[in-house]
Amino acid sequence: MGRRAPGSKDNQPDLFAASFADIPIRDQREVMERPFYSLAKRPRVTPIEYQVGDVWVEVSANPKFGMATIWDADILIWASTQIREALDRGLQPSRTIQFHPYNLLRSIRRSTGGVNYTRLRAALERLTHTAVRTNIRSDGRKKHASFHWIEAWTESVNEETGEPLGMTITLPDWLYRGIVGQGGVLTIHENYFLLTGGIERWLYRVARKHAGKQEHGWAFTMRQLYVKSGSTARFSDFVGDVRKVVRANELPEYHGTLYKNEHGEEVVYFLHRSKLSITSDRFQPARFPGRRRTPVK
Repeated sequence: MGRRAPGSKDNQPDLFAASFADIPIRDQREVMERPFYSLAKRPRVTPIEYQVGDVWVEVSANPKFGMATIWDADILIWASTQIREALDRGLQPSRTIQFHPYNLLRSIRRSTGGVNYTRLRAALERLTHTAVRTNIRSDGRKKHASFHWIEAWTESVNEETGEPLGMTITLPDWLYRGIVGQGGVLTIHENYFLLTGGIERWLYRVARKHAGKQEHGWAFTMRQLYVKSGSTARFSDFVGDVRKVVRANELPEYHGTLYKNEHGEEVVYFLHRSKLSITSDRFQPARFPGRRRTPVK
């Protein structure tokens, strides 16, 4: 748990032919707060079954590969960023994305040693074989979507050296429509990729989705968070893990505090650091939302 140090070559890489000094990283907002991924690095095959009100999510793992994890979801965040960037540039994106794995690994701030190519392939297999069913985006009608996080992926390899030459991934229609739709994505902090714990990664996404830059932040009871997480841990263990993250206070952009409400329930409260008192040692000014564009090389 915590935040790993960026690598020696860890700068924000270009995702397109044009070089951008600051590329907004986008996450699909509907998957940020609900339990779509395993939060543990150990293989999970236990299904996720979530329902709050009329909204439900079911996630099933393939026994051979295990359930897609919140670290595997970095690939989907990268894909969302590519697609939205293409739209911002007036280009026509596609559900199928061609890329070199080196560029993807650099983009999600991982090292490019041989073991990380092996881990990338394993992540692609988990994403391809994890089955999702949900009625999110059903517009109040009795219907649901059923899909896998990646419909297909391919890899080209140099037969003589074994080095990867290129890859493709094809996103499911449900996810693609969520990315290209109006208001379908939220920008996230690039240091999200440096968070090492599944709970802290998930808490950041929940804070980003709900607290945003609201003047008064957002609060959740521990029980609400537990239900949203889809965690297989005991409730008491989950609470202990959340407390550690909040007390460490290392989430990008968000300050967390704990308190008891009038019913005696433990509550986690998130506030954007730019909304703290300027005299607080936790205060951070809001970042400039624009970008500096440099010429095509």
